[in-house]
Amino acid sequence: MSLRIAFQMDPMEGLNIASDSTFALMLSAQARGYSCFHYLAPDLTWTGKRLVAHAHPVKAWRDAGKHFEFDAPLRLDLGSDVDVVWMRQDPPFDLGYITATHLLERIQHETLVLNDPANVRNAPEKLFVLDYARFMPPTMITRSIDEARGFLAEHGEIVVKPLHGNGGKAIFKVGSDGANLSSLIEVFNAAYVEPHMIQAFLPSVVAGDKRIVLVDGVVAGAVNRIPGEGEIRSNLAVGGKAAKTELSAREIEICEALGPELKRRGLLFVGIDVIGGEWLTEINVTSPTGIVAIDRFNGTDTAAVIWEAVEARLADRN
Repeated sequence: MSLRIAFQMDPMEGLNIASDSTFALMLSAQARGYSCFHYLAPDLTWTGKRLVAHAHPVKAWRDAGKHFEFDAPLRLDLGSDVDVVWMRQDPPFDLGYITATHLLERIQHETLVLNDPANVRNAPEKLFVLDYARFMPPTMITRSIDEARGFLAEHGEIVVKPLHGNGGKAIFKVGSDGANLSSLIEVFNAAYVEPHMIQAFLPSVVAGDKRIVLVDGVVAGAVNRIPGEGEIRSNLAVGGKAAKTELSAREIEICEALGPELKRRGLLFVGIDVIGGEWLTEINVTSPTGIVAIDRFNGTDTAAVIWEAVEARLADRN
């Protein structure tokens, strides 16, 4: 099958080609004979009738610093000129991101948009997961210092993080004395208009925070992310170390609970995070990562699995 794929993503210049999942998808697409295009979310234009993007045809290869080449830019009609639009820019999940989902919804009757833009908008990573609270550690979402103090008193040690953060940024552990909790909540309240996520600290995070990738609701692979020395954060973007892993019985149960709903929502490529083999903390649907590390440890080709799922989706539409 010959497809035309438009990637709405971050600038090509800044990609870490050794680990970037979108870059891996692009390379795999080229290997399958697909044509690829690159544009940024601000390049979208709604003309009153059509959604267009000022995009570049792109070729990519694994050569750090010289990993892509653009052809001359063109005005791409995302409804009629391509088969698939991949919404793969990194958060923040701000009004620009939300606006892009609204615009991309307008072409869904013509073009397959992944992940489904309405469901990306309606499933922020740290809010969608509340639908599966039975698998989560004790969790509070609040801006209230008094509520946060009560939660700390109940659970002893806690973690405070932005509700719409990503990549392990601005995650803080607060000890049982709560010495800095009030100041931290004050800083968060000044920095963010939304409430914040507070969770009981899980000591088992020292053994790793597992990223499990599901493709169209089915597990495609997993990698364990182990915090660096002196860290509680295990994200690879902040120095976590990847390690080979297997799924626990509890993790299999979690995936079986989530899978059908992810497929129903058109969330084709999803990464969930599970600590200690049992505690679900996030369901990542905006621009999940991890497939490069998974394939390195398991000898798999997750990008190919994703493209096969895409082709199956397209066949169902015809």
